[in-house]
Amino acid sequence: MKNTLIIIPTYNELENIQLMIKAVLTQNEDLHLLIIDDNSPDGTAEIVKNNMLLFPNRLFLEERSGKQGLGTAYIHGFKWALNRHYEYVFEMDADFSHNPNDLSLLYDVCVNKKADLVIGSRYVKGVNVVNWPMSRILLSYFASKYVRLITRMDIHDTTAGFVCYRTSLLQKINLDKINFVGYAFQIEMKFKAYLLKAKIIEVPVIFTDRSRGQSKMSSGIIHEAVAGVLIMKIKSWIGKLEI
Repeated sequence: MKNTLIIIPTYNELENIQLMIKAVLTQNEDLHLLIIDDNSPDGTAEIVKNNMLLFPNRLFLEERSGKQGLGTAYIHGFKWALNRHYEYVFEMDADFSHNPNDLSLLYDVCVNKKADLVIGSRYVKGVNVVNWPMSRILLSYFASKYVRLITRMDIHDTTAGFVCYRTSLLQKINLDKINFVGYAFQIEMKFKAYLLKAKIIEVPVIFTDRSRGQSKMSSGIIHEAVAGVLIMKIKSWIGKLEI
């Protein structure tokens, strides 16, 4: 897994971050990990700094001044990766909802099938979600159906946050023109990749709800996704969507 960077945004992930660092970096010595912490009051960044001594030149930390949103964290990470000439860049959560053992699966598909974007998908083969209440499963599942209907993307899990990009695709997207900061960011990135005719492949993974810490999901994030997708599609129709 050479030339590969995993980006993990954090806010109050003290209970998960040390375990996640170890789980990622001990499985392949070529992997690099960038933590982007939004000034977590629980001391998440300090745990990362302590672990940087154990994984020199493989574990990196970017600290931001406050809670600025998932999308801006990933954009920050993408630019960081592009400046350092990585070839493959992952998005991944800190809470083990994305299994670190699946990193090699997404990477192998990206390399061997020459994909531009590989999505670790909860819904490409049924519903692969563990420990979510039925209400949240239905919300997530039908949100992806809604996005697929509006955008016409042939993607089952449009809101997935476990993905692998080739940086050649990221270079084609104007990262300064990404509008969404919450989970709609995931939809916007996939839609712009789709408009660029990128080769997108979904692979089935099992998503397991966090057992430690608290979810960052809110009603505002959901509203952004529902309303924003429609606006984004309309802009693409009238040629006003900047890619």
